[in-house]
Amino acid sequence: MKTYTQIDQKTAMAMMAREDGHVVVDVRRQDEYDAGHIPGAILIPNESIEGERPAALEDLDQIILIYCRSGNRSKQAAQKLFDMGYRHIYEFGGITAWTGAIVTSEQEAAVSSAPSLVIRANGKTFYATLADNASARAFAEKLSGGSIEVEMRDYGSFEKVGPLPWSLPRSDEDITTEPGDVILYQGSQITIYYDQNTWDFTRLARIENITREALLDAFGNGDVRISFSIEWSE
Repeated sequence: MKTYTQIDQKTAMAMMAREDGHVVVDVRRQDEYDAGHIPGAILIPNESIEGERPAALEDLDQIILIYCRSGNRSKQAAQKLFDMGYRHIYEFGGITAWTGAIVTSEQEAAVSSAPSLVIRANGKTFYATLADNASARAFAEKLSGGSIEVEMRDYGSFEKVGPLPWSLPRSDEDITTEPGDVILYQGSQITIYYDQNTWDFTRLARIENITREALLDAFGNGDVRISFSIEWSE
């Protein structure tokens, strides 16, 4: 019998990092969702999936990743959606076993109100616009718990690079950097470019209208401690 596809959570996490128009669906109750859910997930309670297709899922060909608390309701919902004609249903169990980021509805509302990445070093402050990808959203969520300081070294005379305290999902693409690009490298290192370089990596943010000279004036030619934090505007 044809049915939905069951995947493990590591595979689900990798699929969430792709820019392919997928949607993550939480099929628990509203109170469970509000208390903590995967960032970006939409709520469609399992009990509401009866008869008509959910209004939030208009595209039968969209990739749909489904979870619940322990894996029972997600399997029920996945089968019902598959039977309704959705062609790409992936069920990955329960949030109780999830090792990725979890956000409350209150926290997610704050993150969605136009966050900016704030970069400080040697008494100077820069504001960067976050990229529109899963990596940048996960970065903003991590920073919602407080700022971090990263010891960054000069590399190749075109960037400052240092280790993050945690790993982030990757959204790698072929990028030629410009001064002001904030880049995730190999999922666990953050770099700020002050010159050009071409490679496969993930853009997290960008300091707009900045020059190489202005960045080097703030960061210097050698090692530097840089602070990263998030601020929100209405």
